[in-house]
Amino acid sequence: MVYEFGEFTLDTNRQQLRRGDQPQHLEPQVYAVLCHLLEHRDRLVTSQEMMKHVWGDRFVTPGTLNSRIKALRHALGDDGTAQRVIQTVHGRGFRIHVDVRAVADTPRASTPPPGSRDSAPPRQQIHFCRAEDGVRIAYAVSGDRDAPPLVKPANWLTHLEVDWNSPVWRHWLTEMGRGHTLIRYDARGCGLSDHDASEISFKSWVRDMEAVVDAAGLERFSLLGISQGCAVAIAYAVRHPERVDKLVLYGGYAVGRSYRDKTPQEELERTLLMNLIRVGWGRDNPAFRQVFGTLFLPEGTPEQHQWFNDLAKTMPVENALRFRQTTDVIDIRAEAAAVRAPTLVLHARGDAMITFENGRQLAALIPGARFVPLESRNHVLLETEPAWSQFLDEVRAFLDPDV
Repeated sequence: MVYEFGEFTLDTNRQQLRRGDQPQHLEPQVYAVLCHLLEHRDRLVTSQEMMKHVWGDRFVTPGTLNSRIKALRHALGDDGTAQRVIQTVHGRGFRIHVDVRAVADTPRASTPPPGSRDSAPPRQQIHFCRAEDGVRIAYAVSGDRDAPPLVKPANWLTHLEVDWNSPVWRHWLTEMGRGHTLIRYDARGCGLSDHDASEISFKSWVRDMEAVVDAAGLERFSLLGISQGCAVAIAYAVRHPERVDKLVLYGGYAVGRSYRDKTPQEELERTLLMNLIRVGWGRDNPAFRQVFGTLFLPEGTPEQHQWFNDLAKTMPVENALRFRQTTDVIDIRAEAAAVRAPTLVLHARGDAMITFENGRQLAALIPGARFVPLESRNHVLLETEPAWSQFLDEVRAFLDPDV
């Protein structure tokens, strides 16, 4: 369905809000609130109904809903004082306060014939493949489909669908897809991939990547490693040097926490993170999971921290523990020294999850690697910080020097 209201158009088939000709980003829960209000534009939508629609049986406070309404108003150029688009009926709920025209059902875009440029393919296509041990791995293809491939190995805690419209990863996926066919996947035990994998190990992560690139029909490509994905990228590049063109590694490390020289304080932090997962990961109280969001994004907004907390709920607590235990015993120092592909290593100076020293040591291990320090405190760079622009400039110049 296409809804037109004021200067905005919402296409529910394409899941896209536009202001005139410009697409507007909405966090998934904010998008769900808008869809429900437009669908029921002829009546008041109670707060209880909206919370049931967006969050199902999960416990959330009215304040959580109010934060999504506030974010939606901001996206629509509205506010709680003017209430030009969304009206609050205090103590009861919300209603759409502008005229809405339901235009038509729009057919879903079909994939054009190979080589056709007459119609654009879907922005993201999700597929499944089988790993060596039969585990189903979900992978997504997006970006410029006729451009050189760029493969992003899985990192901790992803979800192909949730990440696509997130306030944390959306700018990464958009920009890394410019001038490249971007292929990324959910690790086993995570996201849309099988959650009940009997094996979660570093070797299985590398085999999963082998399955994905084979299923995607890739022959030669560049790799974008992020966090633990850097180690997977390095291991793959050494096993298959004939297939890897270039390596971009951001926020990575050569050895997990178990092999690092740690101060007593750092060892306490490692133990604390594991206990936080054991005690609080599966609870309705978000306080435990929010610790991870704050470490990943110390300069993030409340919306971004809440999104990270919601994302954490998509991974079972048992798998979260197994992931952390596996990352703690990663050791690819020998493989790093054997890398032959041109390599760019970038790391944020104030990264609280993976310290700057880990990135510096990783770059020193890889022959000929170039190291770029970034001025940021965030493990995942935010779109609004200068370090993100520097990251893009460096990566584009490295991957596409002739462009």
